[in-house]
Amino acid sequence: MSPDAVPRDVHAAEALLSFWAWAGVDTCYEDAAVNRTAVAPLPRAARPPAAMSRGTVSATAEASVVGAVDTIAEARRAAAGAHTLEELAAAIAAFDGCPLKTAGARQAVFSRGTADAPLFVIGEAPGADEDIQGEPFVGRAGQLLDRMLRAAGLENRAFITNTVFWRPPGNRTPTLAEQQVCAPFLERAIDLVAPRMLLIVGGASAKAVLGVGDGILSIRGRWFEWRSRHRTTVIPALPILHPAFLLRQPAAKKKTWADMLTLTERLDRIDHST
Repeated sequence: MSPDAVPRDVHAAEALLSFWAWAGVDTCYEDAAVNRTAVAPLPRAARPPAAMSRGTVSATAEASVVGAVDTIAEARRAAAGAHTLEELAAAIAAFDGCPLKTAGARQAVFSRGTADAPLFVIGEAPGADEDIQGEPFVGRAGQLLDRMLRAAGLENRAFITNTVFWRPPGNRTPTLAEQQVCAPFLERAIDLVAPRMLLIVGGASAKAVLGVGDGILSIRGRWFEWRSRHRTTVIPALPILHPAFLLRQPAAKKKTWADMLTLTERLDRIDHST
């Protein structure tokens, strides 16, 4: 190694750490580095250990499923008891069933915007700025979302929330299980706001809210229908690229702007027909 190699390595490491800090990665899960690019050999087929009978495996899996069902049922009861958005925010803050609440989040982050808005915006999860301020979409991505809504004439016509209400560690994408636990609160919020249209922001939101398996790049700009749990409410829904993605890929803003114009045109058409 040449004498000047060490300073270059130090600068590179500092730059990399600075990038991850800016991206919100502030949690270390393991003491030693792990090569996650290594391909592990395929395990050989093996019989379960004698001590782990089929009945024991089934009982363990069943207990896990039952626990999840019970937690979701608890969320539904809590959500149903909220008759205003303020009561719903309090019910979310008091709910202990989502594991994200005890994974380092400072507080529950529920919503901001117009309470009776015709447009209901659903993002993925709070980030570091949202966790501090207690409102969704207030960081760099949120500021871009606000500019998009303002440019499309939707600034005071939107209610904004997320699929989960606590910041995931390291700003990771929320899991489907975490989103399912929070789904009763999200549906109750939709019921209370009674919007005419949903704007689904990002791929994780689209998968959780619309149940689609395709990636966001293939479904953005396409209209879907969101249906409530009992299928009594049907609302048009439009998925778009997440503003955080647009900050990394500015060239994609053109597609998102076209989607926003389509959304505004359809929303105005519905408003003028009523």
